[in-house]
Amino acid sequence: MSPTLTAPTAPTGPAAPVAGHSRAWDVLRPAAARLGTALLVLLCTATVAFFLVRLSGDPVKVMLPPDATAQQENVLRHSLGLDRPLLTQYLDYLWGLPRFDFGNSLFYDQPVRAVLADRIPATLLLAAGALVVTLVIALPAGTIAAMRRGKAADRGVITVVLIGQSTPAFWVGILLILVFAVGLHALPASGYGTFAHLVLPSITLAVYSVAVVARLLRSSLIDVLGSDHIRTARARGLGPVRTVLRHGMRNASLPVVTVVGLEVGSLLGGAILTEQVFSWPGVGQLTVQAIANRDFPLVQGAVLLFAATFVVVNLLVDLSYGLLDPRVRNSR
Repeated sequence: MSPTLTAPTAPTGPAAPVAGHSRAWDVLRPAAARLGTALLVLLCTATVAFFLVRLSGDPVKVMLPPDATAQQENVLRHSLGLDRPLLTQYLDYLWGLPRFDFGNSLFYDQPVRAVLADRIPATLLLAAGALVVTLVIALPAGTIAAMRRGKAADRGVITVVLIGQSTPAFWVGILLILVFAVGLHALPASGYGTFAHLVLPSITLAVYSVAVVARLLRSSLIDVLGSDHIRTARARGLGPVRTVLRHGMRNASLPVVTVVGLEVGSLLGGAILTEQVFSWPGVGQLTVQAIANRDFPLVQGAVLLFAATFVVVNLLVDLSYGLLDPRVRNSR
């Protein structure tokens, strides 16, 4: 009897882990690259903030009375560590960043992290209120303008958008205070703690964002509504509203999501003027006070907080592309 011949089998074992490792790396590599870029941006921001804030002057001059002697100034400067070499101060600052140690506030004599933590909830509340106002007004306005292109509704939206983009936020806030607080006595002019206190600051902060989002949504929808699949949907008997909501909005959402993400960061950063106008106790008002007091560690911490907000929001927007458009997900 002749021996039975069997076909050689491919070696198994190492091949599967290698292939799985390769696929995992292909998925993680773009995320690792984006994370590395984000960390580099934060490092550059921290460096620029550290050196620029020291151009504002000597904080010892602000902390001591005008008749203080040179010896008193030297003693205070030594106690604050401001007499050390600038490079040493910079390296100490960088060493504390991974541990979220931003130093102690010169004015409040507390850790910067604690001072910022007390003010962050107020700023987040204001930004959330402005974002709600933006979405509630901008999405319907942009959609109506695109569906009524060239008609009275479209021209009205465009006019309001141009006014909103051209009007400074602080002027809008002052005007709202004069009308609703001073004239009508309907809403408080300043303060924090109730829903009534949130209304005017949220509208003021949202004016520019409403204009940007509505204008971009209108342009994106106009481009999408002229495509072949929209004409096919209409040929099948779908009404204009259903066609826009079911087919148009999804395809027009990518640029809108990008702008909304950027506006979220802008709402947090742009809250500085709004918080000043309405005496809103957030990070923006705290930053202005820290600059006036030459509180170096507090200014550095606030700037880094705003930068980190932009970086995180942009990263989330980038990751959301794959969920909104399968073509983006498959190309990665």
